[in-house]
Amino acid sequence: MRTIHTATLLRMTPDDEPVPGRAVLVTGSRIEAVASLDELTQAYPQVRVRRWAGTLGPALVHDGPLPPAPSPRERVHALFQLGAAAVLAAHVAEPALRAAAVRNDVAVLDEVRPQALVPSARADLAVFAADGTCLAAVVAGRLVHRRA
Repeated sequence: MRTIHTATLLRMTPDDEPVPGRAVLVTGSRIEAVASLDELTQAYPQVRVRRWAGTLGPALVHDGPLPPAPSPRERVHALFQLGAAAVLAAHVAEPALRAAAVRNDVAVLDEVRPQALVPSARADLAVFAADGTCLAAVVAGRLVHRRA
């Protein structure tokens, strides 16, 4: 299944300046292309387009303990509300927490690595409002969080 994600602004890496008019084509769990929205909608006219207000970019790597919550599943979902799609292995050492992370496609990393929106990379995207609030999170191509 393919989806085009676009937002008011898009940044390729967390350090890039955001630019308007760009979009990300996601196929399954991978990024297939990053191009102008016009190019992607012309090349893929039947593909669903998700338009987000805010800045679309790579999802975050959470480098601290997971937020507190009543269950491991809810702790993982609290990550999504922050715009994170990856966590450091040291912070999910508890078996139930690690299992919840794996079940929800959270990438478990040994160390922080640079995140970028590039073709063939895992489709981990997040949309942030101007105040830094996460408006939407996509993990491995699947929409896992959207603010009401």
